[in-house]
Amino acid sequence: MTIGVLASGTGTILTALLDAGLPVAVVLADRDCPALGLAAEAGIPAQLVTRPTFGAAFDRLEYTHRVVDALEEAGVDLVVMAGFGTILDKPLVDAYPGRVLNTHPALLPSFPGWHAVEEALAAGVKVTGCTVHVATVDVDAGPILAQEAVPVLPGDTVESLHERIKAVERRLYPQTVKEFLQQ
Repeated sequence: MTIGVLASGTGTILTALLDAGLPVAVVLADRDCPALGLAAEAGIPAQLVTRPTFGAAFDRLEYTHRVVDALEEAGVDLVVMAGFGTILDKPLVDAYPGRVLNTHPALLPSFPGWHAVEEALAAGVKVTGCTVHVATVDVDAGPILAQEAVPVLPGDTVESLHERIKAVERRLYPQTVKEFLQQ
C-alpha cells in the first residue's frame, strides 16, 4: 500500500512518517511550504496543488477534484493528512473510503476544528491530547484510531501546549499509520 501525504507546513509530521519507514509515494501541498523541499530531499515526488484563493471565492469542490486527481495519478492507496491547511470535500472520501487519515491536537470528540489548543486552554481542562482518526466529510468526526493524553500544565500557553501535543503526534501518528497498513 502506498501513501500520499497532504501537507501545508514545516514538514515535521512528514519527517516523522519518513523516519518510520512508511511507503510515501507522493507529497502534495496546497501552498509553497518546507514540506515540499523535505520530500524532494528524500527523493519523493512532491507537487504543489496551488489553492487559488483563501477568500470567499474559494471553490472547495473543484479544488478537491484537483487533489484527488493528483493522488490517483500517483497511484496512492492511503491518504495521510499531515497538517494540511485546506478542508477537502466529499470527492476525497469517495475516492478513498475509510482510507484518509488525519491527526488532531485534542482528544476528540472534544475541541474539533481549527482552534483546538486555544479552546482547550480557554475551557480550563487539565488534560487534552492528540487523536488520530479516519477523516470524513464532517470535520474531525470520523472513527478514532488512536489517542494519547497530554497534561495541561499551569502557565501553559497555546505554543507550549501545542508543542507538547506535537511531540506526541510525531510518535503516535506514524505508529498508527503502520498499524492501519497491517490490517
